[in-house]
Amino acid sequence: MDKKRKLTSVFEISGSVLAMVYALLIASNTGNEILGFSLLFISASLFAAWAVIDRRWTFLLLQAFYAGSAIIGLIRWA
Repeated sequence: MDKKRKLTSVFEISGSVLAMVYALLIASNTGNEILGFSLLFISASLFAAWAVIDRRWTFLLLQAFYAGSAIIGLIRWA
């Protein structure tokens, strides 16, 4: 149980930091959209892993939406 908690904490913290960096990159309008959407995709993947471990299915659905948004952003800006 302790290993599960440690793993979800790593996913939560790293996913949150990456999401904040993504938001700053997109909001800054400095031409870093590819990096920003890549970070969004990684963040959503980390949060999705956390959702699966904790069996939070609605949260997993939200992360699927964010991952889809990241893919659209990558296609749009590539």
